[in-house]
Formats: sequence, C-alpha cells, structure tokens
Amino acid sequence: MDADMPPPEDATQISVVVIGYNDAAHIRTAVRSALGQGPAVREVIAVDDASTDGTGALLDRMAAREPRLRVRHRTVNSGGCGSPRNDGLRQATAPYVMFLDSDDVLPPGAADALLAAALRHAAPVVAGACLRRELPLRRDTRWQRALYLGEAVHDAPELQPRLVRDTLCVNKLYDRAFLAAHGITFPEGPFRYEDFVFTARVLAARPRIAVIPDTVYIWHVRRTAARPSISLDRNRVDGWRARLTAHRLAVDTLQLAGQRRLAHAARVKFLDHDLRIYLRELGRRDEDHRLAWWDLTREHLESFGEEDLLAARAPARWSARVIAAAGHPRDVERLAGLAVHPARLLPPYARVNGRPVWAIDLPAVLLDQVDETPLHRLPVTVDGTLRAHERGTGGRGRGGGNGSGIRNGDRGTGTMGLTRPRLRLVLRVHELYGRLMAAGGPVTVDVELRHRDDGRLGLARNAVLTRDDTAAPSWTAEVLLGLDTPGTAGPASAGGHGGTPEIWDVRVRIHCADGGSLYTGVRAAGPLPRRGVAAGRNGLLLVHPFEAAGGSLALRVARGPRSALRIAGRALRRGLAERW
Repeated sequence: MDADMPPPEDATQISVVVIGYNDAAHIRTAVRSALGQGPAVREVIAVDDASTDGTGALLDRMAAREPRLRVRHRTVNSGGCGSPRNDGLRQATAPYVMFLDSDDVLPPGAADALLAAALRHAAPVVAGACLRRELPLRRDTRWQRALYLGEAVHDAPELQPRLVRDTLCVNKLYDRAFLAAHGITFPEGPFRYEDFVFTARVLAARPRIAVIPDTVYIWHVRRTAARPSISLDRNRVDGWRARLTAHRLAVDTLQLAGQRRLAHAARVKFLDHDLRIYLRELGRRDEDHRLAWWDLTREHLESFGEEDLLAARAPARWSARVIAAAGHPRDVERLAGLAVHPARLLPPYARVNGRPVWAIDLPAVLLDQVDETPLHRLPVTVDGTLRAHERGTGGRGRGGGNGSGIRNGDRGTGTMGLTRPRLRLVLRVHELYGRLMAAGGPVTVDVELRHRDDGRLGLARNAVLTRDDTAAPSWTAEVLLGLDTPGTAGPASAGGHGGTPEIWDVRVRIHCADGGSLYTGVRAAGPLPRRGVAAGRNGLLLVHPFEAAGGSLALRVARGPRSALRIAGRALRRGLAERW
C-alpha cells in the first residue's frame, strides 16, 4: 500500500480519546504516542478542558498537520476527568475506543495487541498490562500484576472477581456499541476517581472480557509535580472523602445489577488496597486530618459485613476492626505497620481470656488466626538502627561470616568521608504473642538488600541472634553492611547508573531453633544517619538511608560523580560538608 494512501476503512477501528487540562508540557507526547500506533487508530480525539496555559493552541497546531487528530475545546473547565472523556466518547466514530491521559503514553503496538485480542475472542472489553513509571527516576512497577500474567478470556466478570481490583479505564479497549447499548459513561463534573464508577458500570453489564499480558499503557507518576495527580493528592482529607464516595457508588452499581459476588470483591479490595495505602501515611497528617479521616472511614465501614472482613488479608481486617471499634484515632503507628508489605505488628501484645486481642481496652478486637497462622506468615516486628561506620573500625566478630560482625567496643564516628561506604545495622526481633518462643526462639538472621522495583538481591549478610532479657522478650544482632563489596551484586555495582538513584529495601529472614523461618521487612528505629558521599571501588557513591511509608527502612543509592557532587554541594551549603 502506498505510504500516502489512507489505510482501508476496516483496518482503522480505534478512536483514542486524549484528555488534558493545563498540560502543554506533556500532551504533545501523549498525542504522538496515540498517532504512532499506526493504521489501527482511525482518529485521535483530544479534548482540552478549558486550559489556560496554551494547551488548546498547541493541539490546534498539531491538528493542522495531522488529519487524524481532532480537537474539541471545552469553554468551561469540568473539574474532573469524566466530562471530557464523555465528550470524546460522543465524538468517536470508530468501532472501538481507548482512553489516554495527557501526561501518559501508549507504548508501540498497544492498539494492535488490544484490537487483535478483541477480534480473536469476540470480546467487547480487552484489558492489558499497565506499567506504572515513577519519573524522573524511571522506576517501573506492574499495576495489578497478578491479573496480567498470561492471556485469558472470562465469559463473565463474576467468573474472575479479581477483575474489580483493576479500576483503571486507560489500559483497556472498549467496543463502543457495547458501551452505548448499556448507557455506560463516566460521572460528569468534578467527580474524582471517576474510573472506579466507570469500571463498575462496565462490569455490571456482564461483558466477555479478554486479558492479555502485553504492556498497553505507561502511567507516568510525577510526585514532584506542582499539581499532583488525583491518585497522588492524598494530603487533604477531601481526597479520601472523594475516594469513599466513588467506591460506595461503584459497589452500589454492582449490587443493583445483581452482581453481589463482584460487590463483595470490591469491598475486599477496599480493605486490602485503598485502606492500606492511606493508613501507611496517616501518621504524617495533622490531628485535624486524622480526626476527619477516622470519622469518614468508620462511617464507610458500617456497610461492610463480617464476610467482607474475613475475606480480606488478616492485617487489613484487624485494622478495620480497630477503626470501627475506636471512636477516635489511636495506635496510628501500629496501624501503619500493618499496612506495609510484609506487614508487621508492633507491641504490646495483649491477651484476654487467653485470646490475642489488639489491646486490653479493646478486647472485642480479636486478632484471629494469630495462634494458628504458620510462622512464615506472622507479622513479626524487626527494628533496625543504622549507624555510619568508618573503614577499619570493625572486623569479624560475633555476627558470623562475610565480615558481618562487630567487635565489642566498636562504635564508629558517625562520619563518612571519602572511604569505602559501610553501615552498622543493629537489629531487634520482637516476640509476637509467644509464637517465636514456641518455635524454640530465633537463632540466626539473614539480612538482604532487595531492589524495590525488580526484587533482585543486592547484598546479603548473616548474623547470630542473642536473647535480650533486659526488656520484653526480644533477640538482637549486629551486622556490618559494606555497600561496595567487590565480587557481589551490591547496590553500588548494580544500580544508580548515570547518577539515577535506586531504592533498596532492608529485608531479613529469621531462622528459629525448630527449623521454621519467616521473611519480613525492617522497621526504621531511632534517628537515621544523614546521606553521605563515599569513594568505593566502583567509584563515587551516594547512600541515603530513609524511612519509607509505614516506617520501613530503605536505602537510596546512586553512583557517579554527578550525583555525588550534587549532594555534596547541598551538604556544603548547609554547613555539613560530607558529614552524615
């Protein structure tokens, strides 16, 4: 076919609706990614939601050069994403429709992969994998990864209730006639989390759904943006209120359609996902925010039944029971610990009539399954205290092999100059309702640095655990972490290329005397060393220990002179030079 000739009409089967508001910096890239999908895309409909930054004029200039691009200008801003998407949907002429946000992109081949699956399986809805990319670091994670491990066809959504967990509308292809026949649109006006409701309306209509493992959408997450996206704007309690409203309407939509199994799955998803991500950050909010959040959540949980709680993961239902039973915010740090993954339950550990409960004054909040749960699934708490450590001040000692131990009297100075970077990690393993003692007690610990995005092992050490009888039952160990160890796949050698930092989570595997073990994260305890610059065998290295969401201990590591010198310059301006 001649390059100047349009593709045959039956090959151009997709309309891509791109919406944007005051996003002239990114919308050009989004539109080009849609046009670049090739002949499968008949048209790209860009809806400018009354922008004031030149977005509309930019789109008009692009449309003057690209016949497949059509632009619609709204005269009044809608305050949400639903109305502009509905505008684009009404103007679409192709049999199928996709949605794209102005700050995201479609990867090459996305439209072809979705369309081929729709035709192959006669499915009015096709969903593909979404890649969640944090910028500018380009850290990638798979959204709802378990749903997209392979190709599958579900004749009805209730046959795979987990589908309710993917509330995105942008990683899917929809048969436009199917949407029209069932009157499926987005909520209009300033309605946040509109995709929750749209997805529920689609599922309520019982379509045949095909799922493919191909990456069909790249979701850009810009945490440092001047105007954060709806999903990242969690600082105000209004965002939580909007999320609850959308979730309630989604559940009601499924209930009214007779989709009780899906409605139940949506409530379980709320406990396992929505509640968890907000609980992790609740400790960072002020008292007024916590009070309002607590009241809203308690009211929302009144519609949940015991069957919903029992179907959720144990940490999620324990948290929900605490919130429902307490009239005011309490134990926020303990709740945040349950919200991280792996979950951890901080002391104290109370029993009433022999049963494990949340607290003596909340005896009705039973921590069911604590006594029956296998050891490897227990939410044991491991505290970690980090200290900077100079080269030459430590050696092989009671911690075991690989130079991981610390000699008695070895204190370090808390300063990292241009030396081989080392950190001293002091661990404390807390008992949990007597379960560790029942297993003979912890005897050794393996310490790992795990890459947050791809899970690869960066560094491993081991140490002997010693019973500490000075406090409540606990066990301690000390480990020396040489972050630039030659011959290992350590963070310094594997990541941080070009000065781009990577995040490594501190994880531990606890081995008990009876052969049982458990794997969990480490909680940051005590003040952390400041970021430091060091010269290792792999070049300049920046190491920044920090407390991640929910109190988890992690290291941000970057290699290269640009990153190191930039951080050193900041330190000098603060009068800290290279001190931690």
